[in-house]
Amino acid sequence: MKLRLFSKLLALSLISTAVYADDDRFKDVQITSQQLTPTTYMFTGSGGNIGVSAGADGILIIDDQFAPLADKISQSLNKIQPGQPKYVINTHYHGDHTGGNAHFGEQGIIFAHHNVLKKLSAKQDTPKAALPVVTYSEDVAIHFNNDTLTLKHMGPGHTDGDSVVFWKNDNVIHMGDLFFKDRFPYVDLNGGGSVIGYRDNVSKVISLIDKQTQIIPGHGSLATQDDLLKFKHMLDENILWMEKELTEGKTLAQVQASGVPEKWKDWSWGFITEKKWIDTLYKDLKPR
Repeated sequence: MKLRLFSKLLALSLISTAVYADDDRFKDVQITSQQLTPTTYMFTGSGGNIGVSAGADGILIIDDQFAPLADKISQSLNKIQPGQPKYVINTHYHGDHTGGNAHFGEQGIIFAHHNVLKKLSAKQDTPKAALPVVTYSEDVAIHFNNDTLTLKHMGPGHTDGDSVVFWKNDNVIHMGDLFFKDRFPYVDLNGGGSVIGYRDNVSKVISLIDKQTQIIPGHGSLATQDDLLKFKHMLDENILWMEKELTEGKTLAQVQASGVPEKWKDWSWGFITEKKWIDTLYKDLKPR
């Protein structure tokens, strides 16, 4: 009996410690708002960038960062317009884009690709309020605040459940993690991602936008079509480089020793280092 009680107290202590650690990690994070059009905004904080539509019909958000930031995000939204979001769109399932679902899903309806629901449902501790309510396989349109927002599934890329969101009238797009501005991207191979699919999806988006399009990347500052073209050139050249290394029969250790072409070395960053990017390219492009 005493042992059982001790085990429960220990478990509660560990949970409390984890909660406090999360709170401490995010206590200094500030949510910054950048207005793109009269009704469209980009929020930055910690985690994936947030897209916002705020107007006569209410508030819609795209992604919601980490759970401990939900109150700060709400406070920033209220500076623009009072009220909670009516709709929440998840561009994919990762926690730095869906962590606020449990908070915002209490009053809002969450939209996502089928595979996002599948992956979030597979986590036993995911609250019901955090799960997408409306799912789709390809495209869905939301008519909101005098615009049409099209949620488009591009096929496997960053994960197997990626969506990009197009504002028809405002000429804005939120790309989720199909775009890491000026950085090597994270291709989640275990989550159904694909290096070639990722590059091809970026190419598709480029064909659907123009010079005036404002691009909200998953990570990084507000971008343009030229920024996305530069990103695609990096992907093209790194894929061709790795395919050549593989054709020559080089081992992963040999490729790591030589490193990526010099012009792309400064795209390495804290999460996706040059080494991790090479690992991803080698693993996914190596012939089976």
